[in-house]
Amino acid sequence: MADSCSDQLLQGRRIVVAVTGGIAAYKACTLVSRLVQEGAEVRVAMTESARQFVGPIVFRALTNYPVSSSMWEDVPDAYEHISLARFAEVLVVVPATANTMAKVAAGLCDDLVSTTIVATTAPVVFAPAMNAEMWNNPITQANVARLREVGYHFVMPEEGHLGCGEVGPGRLADPETIRQHLIRLLGEQEDGPLRGKRVLITAGPTREWLDPVRFISNPSTGKMGLALAEAAAARGALVTLVLGPTELAPPAGVETVRVETAADMRQAVQERRAEMDLFIGAAAVSDWRPETQSAHKQKKGGEAPEIKLLPTADIIAEVAAGSPRPLVVVGFAAESQDLEAQARAKLERKGLDLIVANDITQPGAGFASDSNEVLIIDRNGRAEQLSRRPKREVARRVLERVEELMA
Repeated sequence: MADSCSDQLLQGRRIVVAVTGGIAAYKACTLVSRLVQEGAEVRVAMTESARQFVGPIVFRALTNYPVSSSMWEDVPDAYEHISLARFAEVLVVVPATANTMAKVAAGLCDDLVSTTIVATTAPVVFAPAMNAEMWNNPITQANVARLREVGYHFVMPEEGHLGCGEVGPGRLADPETIRQHLIRLLGEQEDGPLRGKRVLITAGPTREWLDPVRFISNPSTGKMGLALAEAAAARGALVTLVLGPTELAPPAGVETVRVETAADMRQAVQERRAEMDLFIGAAAVSDWRPETQSAHKQKKGGEAPEIKLLPTADIIAEVAAGSPRPLVVVGFAAESQDLEAQARAKLERKGLDLIVANDITQPGAGFASDSNEVLIIDRNGRAEQLSRRPKREVARRVLERVEELMA
């Protein structure tokens, strides 16, 4: 059984980060740092106004590459805007000011950043950030609409505390949200086996209510399913995520259906499975539900109530046996003993094409962990052991095995 590790989602991808003059410019440092850590080749371009908020030396230190900010002075390439435009697989403007968006919407190119944006044929993403009144201004909104109409992408601002001390819309989206959007766009450009494929993924726990304040559930956080959704979107798939109750945010650009009970999850899956090319059942679905649910909170005192449990539907087995059936059906097995034997039995019993099993008794490989240690077995009996690694890496390897089955 071989040990395998995939490349990072952003390994070797060429990204230009354009920084314009807003107080949120400091957050671009976080984004650039994260992209570089994940293996991306990042070049930074700055407006003169941006230099008033963050010094270019910061970005040079983060990228180990000179920062471009002028078309006239200290330019390593006389046609720097063209070089940057052609270098980029994707260009992101963060923060995108009202001024920069207005210039691009009008076709004006009077600095390095605006000229590079207009010159590139790569996807361009604007991540706006500004005062709420500026964001809500009808001219700004008209410029956003115009840019979207001609094919530019947006990671829209959030509502919250602004740099001016006020609260409202206009706060820069979280750098992680911007990162996920870039991954999705880059995935759409790839011509891999999952490009354009429709993928349905279940993730997180379910809750089976006993009364208005008590329920049966498990410690699942949905991290593995979310990692799979992100990785599938990065490979160009059209992902629908059926997500149980969890505090974690789903990846950007992924259609998300929120559910609570096993019955809710089953209904959401049944309504969509016929359209899907791939189904991955990563959710920790409750195996049992109470026969009855009290309408009122059960008070302590006297004899404890007897709770009769009934089995919930086997969602993944229904998908595997249904018609039309997805091309590949993937299941998960969280076991505490006899890992391989239990996984092989579940693969056969449920009619799966691939199963991912983990021993929940191993430290760092169970519920709520950022890492996992798994055994992958396919319908041909081939087994592969993955040593402990981040769940994002596990997700990428699972999808590589899926692509082998779909080839």
